[in-house]
Amino acid sequence: MPEALVQGILVTIGAVLLTIVVSVAVLFLIWYERKLLGRMQMRLGPYHVGPHGLLQTLADALKLLLKEDVRPASADRLVFNLAPAIVFVPTFVVFVTIPFTRDLVLRNLNLGLLFFFSVSSVSVVGMLMAGWGSVNKYALFGGLRSVAQLVSYELPMAFSILAVAMLAGTLDLRELVERQTVWYVFLQPIGFIIFLIAGMAETSRSPFDIPIAESEVVGGPLIEYSGFRWSIFFLTEYAHVFAIGLLTAIMYLDGWEGPVLPGFELPFHLFWMLLKTLAVVTFIFWARAAWPRLRVDQLMAFAWKVLLPLSFLNVLLTGFYEMYGWGALIVGLALSIGVLWLWYQARSRVRQPAPAPASVVARS
Repeated sequence: MPEALVQGILVTIGAVLLTIVVSVAVLFLIWYERKLLGRMQMRLGPYHVGPHGLLQTLADALKLLLKEDVRPASADRLVFNLAPAIVFVPTFVVFVTIPFTRDLVLRNLNLGLLFFFSVSSVSVVGMLMAGWGSVNKYALFGGLRSVAQLVSYELPMAFSILAVAMLAGTLDLRELVERQTVWYVFLQPIGFIIFLIAGMAETSRSPFDIPIAESEVVGGPLIEYSGFRWSIFFLTEYAHVFAIGLLTAIMYLDGWEGPVLPGFELPFHLFWMLLKTLAVVTFIFWARAAWPRLRVDQLMAFAWKVLLPLSFLNVLLTGFYEMYGWGALIVGLALSIGVLWLWYQARSRVRQPAPAPASVVARS
């Protein structure tokens, strides 16, 4: 057989297997979140279908596949039907270059970090298409809010990725793990927090789920979707959470590295990788139960006034560390804290209410 044909067959088989693995992982994460939140809220969670409710998510998926697929009569048929695919495909394509272990990756790329950031950003277009194609004012508001939120939080995420790339000197995800003599979460605590928060906002997880919140816009861009099409959006959200967990483990937690037994590197590397990913995903799920939903103005202000300046500061401190070592890093950090303290004091003075007129005080 021609070599090109053999490579095409192998890539096709790998893509199918990767899709199956990600789909199974998504089913597990949905069950895990429902069980975890149930325990946090003193509930049992799913327990009827299968042992400990393990098959409940599968039953829900089958129910969604069998439900009637309704489309508004006035909807733009092409845009309405194409939006789920635009959201779904980029989220699954990013798994092509994410290594579960050094050797367990479908296609390693020298620009893996850049590939993840670039491809995952395409889903923004799908959310806007979903809101626009539904011809519903609430769906349109939700779509516009989704675009504003995703674009705003992509900027601090990009700068946190840039700081990690500066430390490692590479955008290759496999080399990024191998060059972590010290976990980057200790060298990049600010970047770690920024990336995790921005990742939660990118996946529209609580407390950043305003674009799809019932109390805000009745379901946002997904309000007119049902059945199979709605399940694609739901599946994509959890797949994106899984991808954010994997990338966080690779960038900041040394990926698959951990104690292993000689001759059993692959299973132990996979175990450590999935364990670190599960820890990150558990925090994301815990945030849903712990923190209330933000207002839309608070959401945007937090991205532009807090996370973005901190991401600039993180890149600056990383540059100091790379050029001059720990001494310059400590000096730069102290100066930055001083500037932030002065800025906070200035804002506090501006926000103080003006004193009441003397006549009002006298009457009171």
